Amino acid sequence: MSTGYQKEINTRKGKNRMAKVKLNPVLEQVRGQLGDAVFRRSHNGEITLMRKPDMSNVVWSEKQTAHRQRFRQAVAYAKKAMADPQLSEEYRQAAEQAGKRPFDLAVSDFFKNQPGLK
Repeated sequence: MSTGYQKEINTRKGKNRMAKVKLNPVLEQVRGQLGDAVFRRSHNGEITLMRKPDMSNVVWSEKQTAHRQRFRQAVAYAKKAMADPQLSEEYRQAAEQAGKRPFDLAVSDFFKNQPGLK
C-alpha cells in the first residue's frame, strides 16, 4: 500500500522509497474517505491511501473544461455500453485479449471515434 502520509525512507543509494504496509484484516476492506484521507482500491486489488486533493482554487482553462466535458461523455458511453449485454460481452472479450478492463476499452473507443480529437 502506498500513501500520501507515509514518510519517505532514504536508502543507502540516496533514493526515496514509499513504505509498504500489510493491513490488518479489518482494514483490508476499507474504502472511501476519512477526514482528508482517501482510500482507493485499484483494479488489481491494491489499496492506496492518499490525501484528498484541494481543488477549490483551481481555475480550469477553456481546453481543460472542454476535455473534462468530453471525458464525461466518454464515461457515459462506457456505462451505456456495459449495460448492453451484447456490447458488454464484446468489450469483455476484447479486454481479456488486451489485458485491460472492458470499461477502460469503451472509454478509449469513445475518444478514438471522435472526429477532430488527437
